[in-house]
Amino acid sequence: MLYLTRDDFPIFVPFGVIGFYRYLWYSIRISASFAYRPVPLPENPTYIASEDVTIVVPTIDAGEEFKEAAHSWLVGKPKEILIITEEKMLGPLQELANAVDPERIRVLTVPYANKRLQMSHGIKNTTTDITVFADDDAIWPPTLLPYVLACFEDQKVGGVGTSQRVKPVGNRMTVWEVLAAFRLTIRNIEIASSTHIDGGLPCLSGRTAAYRTVILKDPEFLYGFTHDYWLGKYQLNSGDDKFLTRWMVSHGWSTYVQCCREAELLSTMKPNWRFLKQVLRWTRNTWRSDMRSLFMERHIWTIHPYVAYTMVDKLVNPFTLLAGPVLVAHIVYKSTIPVENGGFHLPWWNVILSYVVWLTATRTAKLLPHLWHRPQDIIYVPAFILFGYYFAVMKIYALLTLHETGWGTRAGIGDPTAATAAADANSPGITDDKMRQTPYQDLPSPPQYPQRPVEMQVGHAQ
Repeated sequence: MLYLTRDDFPIFVPFGVIGFYRYLWYSIRISASFAYRPVPLPENPTYIASEDVTIVVPTIDAGEEFKEAAHSWLVGKPKEILIITEEKMLGPLQELANAVDPERIRVLTVPYANKRLQMSHGIKNTTTDITVFADDDAIWPPTLLPYVLACFEDQKVGGVGTSQRVKPVGNRMTVWEVLAAFRLTIRNIEIASSTHIDGGLPCLSGRTAAYRTVILKDPEFLYGFTHDYWLGKYQLNSGDDKFLTRWMVSHGWSTYVQCCREAELLSTMKPNWRFLKQVLRWTRNTWRSDMRSLFMERHIWTIHPYVAYTMVDKLVNPFTLLAGPVLVAHIVYKSTIPVENGGFHLPWWNVILSYVVWLTATRTAKLLPHLWHRPQDIIYVPAFILFGYYFAVMKIYALLTLHETGWGTRAGIGDPTAATAAADANSPGITDDKMRQTPYQDLPSPPQYPQRPVEMQVGHAQ
């Protein structure tokens, strides 16, 4: 070490500080994720899927994978499944529903393809106490619903999420799907650790999440959910799961996530370069939502301080990550200058080799939870390293283009403003001008955690 740093010790200090911070932080996450425990099944459950659960699935282009997903949902015996699509897709979706279970699957329509409006329409047609949102390709294990419902035994819990794994589209995973699987493994660790440390999490993923229907039927929620604007002018269609998570926090509800095999769903990812467009959309949603949570709503600082810290960490992460190559480039440059002229004694190839070895070792260690189950994916570690730097640049690009709110990976999703205007014309809802001009974060909300009695059922509320 003295040999490596004898030229100019201060130049290595940033490496040490950044490295110590990053891996101390990761050690805390790993330790907390090992200490985390899922909520066990109750002996006498309050909620029964066949009586209390409606699954709402917004979609516009469900294919054959929908059948496999729907069969997996039906194993849990929900009371009903609502498929919400646009009017022109009613025929194909009804055929798919009839092929699976015409008795328990209903297909409803909205005039335009708009995910939030579709979800809102599903909420309005739900009559059970628990609403579960699911992607049309989310495949559940048979025990997912009972484990999700177990969390609602705590009457403070308003929303519940699950852990996830990638299901390959073909016979084997592409490099893009492996990268997605790496990201999901890291995410599972993050949400388990944050749930254990302070009971919060950055996002209840929209691939599958359950909520108390009484929360979702609140007119203030429905209006805010479908009239969500960035900077007051760019209407948002994606980012629905981020909105729902923030609503839970700002309105005094706890959340929980079941990170266990019994509640771990399978989901497909884009098996080609279009995965990068998915990541870009998710990244923009994360920037918008986290900045709202941290700087506009600010409930997160007092209710879930650890989650707030993880959000801050994500804000600065692309800059600290890109600092590494910049410092290496400086050292390599100094290594090309003779020592007598102020250069470094280390040859430039030694510096680059040391950096590559360090990156490979540390990134492989970070992926060990994934590689434990799929050791064959170790050949993709170099791709993961390159993707990390690409992702850092993408995050900065996403920050500079937050005004772009398009879906990016699905055709047929048009202007959310036009869709919302059409929906408003057909459904008056909240109409006073003051409410329409009020950003959702300024809507009234109770600061404390409300105690919801078990007897509070949707049927009673109506």
